[in-house]
Amino acid sequence: MVKVKICGITNRDDARLAVDLGVDALGFIFAPSPRRITPEAARGIIETLPPMLQTVGVFVNETEKNIGEILEYCGLSLIQLHGDESPEFCQKFRTRAVKSFRVKDAESLESIRAYQGQVRAILLDTYQKGLAGGTGKVFPWELAVKAKEIGLPVILSGGLTPTNVEEAIRTVRPYAVDINSGIEERPGKKSSSLMKQLIQTVFRTEIFGSGRSAQPTVLPSY
Repeated sequence: MVKVKICGITNRDDARLAVDLGVDALGFIFAPSPRRITPEAARGIIETLPPMLQTVGVFVNETEKNIGEILEYCGLSLIQLHGDESPEFCQKFRTRAVKSFRVKDAESLESIRAYQGQVRAILLDTYQKGLAGGTGKVFPWELAVKAKEIGLPVILSGGLTPTNVEEAIRTVRPYAVDINSGIEERPGKKSSSLMKQLIQTVFRTEIFGSGRSAQPTVLPSY
């Protein structure tokens, strides 16, 4: 059953809706981005979330010290590293680290093997010069299928929307999908209708449909 992460959360309303729809994880971006959030604001949102939900901090070439401080201050479950972090750097956070790779071609996958045993999973995003992520563009999914052969859980990202997420899941069969700009009204503000459409599409995708309802249960207020 594919997991769903909604990234670029900046406010409580979007976080609340994502939780009500049954997502598995929320992402908070602490790197330069239109969706950047302060540790204080992220902590304020995370403190309102129910238990068992994964919270993920996104960093780009940040220092070990700053990552550690934000991780503990906000109470993050995992960190997602989108920069030039080495396997040795990732190993410092091994049990809580996801490493992102920008995919351009088959050669983009060659460096992934060095991260085996150093991270919990890999996230595949689309390569675009000058951007560490959040391109809103799709890369050839057959490369993601190839990356699965390495043996690390694959989180698929890059241009996923309510209209293409089913095809992406059926093609790649990833461990999880990561969605950001494809369900936004504007950078940093999610569209409730697009979010609902996407989640319901994921849940009713036949090959991952067991155990999830196409009509997600709304959780009680917290």
